[in-house]
Amino acid sequence: MTTNPVNEWATDFDVLDPQYVKDPFPIWDELRSRCPVAHTERRGSTWLPTRYEDVNAIAHDTEHFSSNDVGVIPFKPPEGEEFDENDPGPLAYGLPPISADPPLHTWTRRLILPWFSHNRVAGYVPMTRDICQKLLSRFSSAGHADAAVDYAQQIPVRVIAHILGVPPEMSDTFTGWVRDMLEFAENPEKRSDTTGAFIQFFIDQIALRKQEPGEDLISALLQTEVDGAPVDDTLILGMVVLLLIAGVDTTWSSIGASLWHLATHAEDRKRLVSEPDSLPIAIEELLRAYSPVTMAREVAKDVEYNGCPMHAGDKVLLSFSAANRDPEVFEEADKIDLGRQHNRHIAFGVGIHRCAGSNLARMELQVALEEWLKAIPDFRLSAPDEVTWAGGQVRGPRILPVEF
Repeated sequence: MTTNPVNEWATDFDVLDPQYVKDPFPIWDELRSRCPVAHTERRGSTWLPTRYEDVNAIAHDTEHFSSNDVGVIPFKPPEGEEFDENDPGPLAYGLPPISADPPLHTWTRRLILPWFSHNRVAGYVPMTRDICQKLLSRFSSAGHADAAVDYAQQIPVRVIAHILGVPPEMSDTFTGWVRDMLEFAENPEKRSDTTGAFIQFFIDQIALRKQEPGEDLISALLQTEVDGAPVDDTLILGMVVLLLIAGVDTTWSSIGASLWHLATHAEDRKRLVSEPDSLPIAIEELLRAYSPVTMAREVAKDVEYNGCPMHAGDKVLLSFSAANRDPEVFEEADKIDLGRQHNRHIAFGVGIHRCAGSNLARMELQVALEEWLKAIPDFRLSAPDEVTWAGGQVRGPRILPVEF
């Protein structure tokens, strides 16, 4: 976490500051009114646009803003180790398509999209519902639970494990890996160990699928040809590592934040229990209000954006959360209206890198809330002071004690 508290958000912001992680909304409101594109030199020159218009424009400008490095917190090798740019290791292509520019982005995205189509995702519903019901059976009669640890964090990881064709008992290991990568970004030793562990795991899985192909995504990628040639193993490795990281923490954060909202807003909870058909519209509002993701872009060449002199190598943090709270776009933007009809939110990003798994995330969120509200229609926070949030790349509750 941050060592020096922030005194001036416009010129020295820190997305890991405890105040920002816990309650960023008033900070964004202040910045929009007096400095809509903030700047900091912490961890290198970094910019933070907070208006919908700016986030949208920068996300679409692939000429000046590259996706080659989308990490919000720069990776630093452990002390005593150096990063050799000429030998990036097994992830030589990064995590395509999210960390790639066209043309690599274009065809790698095309390879994974069929796995997250509406029809394909519909086929995952029974499995997801079964996962939720089994999780709920463990604690629904106990009168209390950690809605994040015991429920929200358990669902997406099991769904992704199924898609990747890996044993479901790996779920807890996957959860730990994702946390280490995203929540302990400033602990290079832990992050480096974790990166090595899950990269080696998937290298082994790729080798196994070559010998014993299945009906999973890894097997499908190994059997795919592009321009008459098989897809490079290194590219496949990057894509499956991306699916684990991007498909797990983002969705469990959305589920957890939604449960936090319902635990703290009794009228909204009662409404969804009495009007279950309203859930799809409510989910869009929950996604808008608690969008979990901030994605970085790297300035590809010097550019002045709205009077801000951005230089090649600078980072720009696209907080889709901040954009979705912009009062210029959303009426009463800080009011959570589960019946909001006009909702042009960009919780899943915007532009060519819009989340390829948005259909899956929506389905998981809907099924998770449906099953929770059936089993536990009346619940509230049991220890509000013990609720903790993770931030940085993905914001969501990590500890969420509730009683019912």
